[in-house]
Amino acid sequence: MISLLIIMISSYLLGSVPWSIIFSKATRGIDIREYGSGNAGATNVFRVLGWKTGIVVLILDVLKGFVAAYYISQIRIDPIPLHGQTIQIIAGFMAVVGHIWTLFANFKGGKGVGAGAGMLLALNPTAALICLIIFGIVLFLTKIVSVSSMAAALSFPIVLIMFKFYTNHIVTNVLIYLSVFISLLILFTHRSNIKRLLAGNENKITDKKK
Repeated sequence: MISLLIIMISSYLLGSVPWSIIFSKATRGIDIREYGSGNAGATNVFRVLGWKTGIVVLILDVLKGFVAAYYISQIRIDPIPLHGQTIQIIAGFMAVVGHIWTLFANFKGGKGVGAGAGMLLALNPTAALICLIIFGIVLFLTKIVSVSSMAAALSFPIVLIMFKFYTNHIVTNVLIYLSVFISLLILFTHRSNIKRLLAGNENKITDKKK
């Protein structure tokens, strides 16, 4: 099981790379966690550093989940007695964990959406596209990124269940179970956003930077 251990550690370390912090310090000489919402995620980068830097950070965050699930999961030193997709799921999940609780920033990272999207893209591109469309529609209607992110996260297991029972897509039960857990985890990381939503003061993308 040395291979699985290497996969898990490598995926976690990749997920832990705090691109938002790296870019905020490199481009503005600031720590992104001291501005905006205080979160080390792509959304806060969009708000504080602008859309160009935000897109770069978002792409890099998505790549963390994708590379872990698609490439790092293929590492083999000794046999792993698990289904190939199960190993991909483990690798992708560890990247999400690293993204949320990054080793390189006192275990305070982003909210897992970018890395989670990358993991889903590696595991089921069609489901990833549907979740992205749902994100876009909700963002268009509400202008609130957190609501859009949570809507996309909640749609993740629903889309997979629909695929499993109503299409010819091969969707394992393990992936469905993980999708439910990931959705709940993303809701957990958005708990401060939920509080602001209930209080009626959550930021919209149309709000001006302060």
